[in-house]
Amino acid sequence: MPDTAAKTGPQTPNFDDSALGAMSTRYVDVDALPWIDTVYEGIDMKILLKDEARGVMTALFRWQPGARLPMHEHTDIEQSYVLEGSLADHEGVCGAGQYAWRPAGSTHEAWSPDGCLLLATFLKPNKFLDGPEAE
Repeated sequence: MPDTAAKTGPQTPNFDDSALGAMSTRYVDVDALPWIDTVYEGIDMKILLKDEARGVMTALFRWQPGARLPMHEHTDIEQSYVLEGSLADHEGVCGAGQYAWRPAGSTHEAWSPDGCLLLATFLKPNKFLDGPEAE
């Protein structure tokens, strides 16, 4: 039986890596991954990497025009690279081909006036201050 990565560690949901060794590279066919609805209207995602134990997640997010994310706190550094469209908050706009990162402890609302596709990396999950996931 091959030495496979534990399902409690880093993984790509909806990607079968059962035939790979624990130290094998995961080449993920991103087009084959499903878009997953979030609890926020007009925002869905494809999870590329998730490690529940550490809180790490890398995902593609697809925002429909006018979609909005309520007030939330970044509990660790968040990184966003906009592939298409634009993402805005009270400090500015990040357009296609641009990158933004936010320090741990920062708070903001985010919205996409015209829609966007972005790659985001979280070192720990956001803490939502408003909306359906507010603590």
